[in-house]
Amino acid sequence: MTLPRLTVSLAAQRLTWADGVRQQSWPVSTATVGADERNGSGGTPRGRHRIRARIGDGADSHAVFIGRRPTGEIWTPELADTAPHRDWILGRILWLCGCEPGRNRFGAVDTMRRYIYIHGTPPDQPLGVPGSHGCIRMACDDVVTLFDCTPAGSEVWIDD
Repeated sequence: MTLPRLTVSLAAQRLTWADGVRQQSWPVSTATVGADERNGSGGTPRGRHRIRARIGDGADSHAVFIGRRPTGEIWTPELADTAPHRDWILGRILWLCGCEPGRNRFGAVDTMRRYIYIHGTPPDQPLGVPGSHGCIRMACDDVVTLFDCTPAGSEVWIDD
């Protein structure tokens, strides 16, 4: 079985999924500060990655996660009003692991240790423009669709 490949364009703010036969594309939101691989930078790391772990299978598309664990909450505008500065991680998590030592793996540039994910974001958050703290945000229904067709180990290329 050939694993699908995901490509994230920081310039276009789009994620494209392809398996050699089919292709899909969705708007995303990457880091407000742009590309940066360094720990603490808040940037989206570039280069070749893999899906390290898939989290949230079967959860509600608006289920809330903290520390990669479901909180039992379902995002609503009313819940959002109770925590206006919370960085919401919703629905599904595809946890990324860098594949390029010195660029996005090990030491001060380790994507996995930075907890960089592809994850759902609330519907009131804009897509197609930078706005995250380093992760790749998607609409909740889109990240569920992506999750369902993307096994662990799939390649993710993040490029300017």
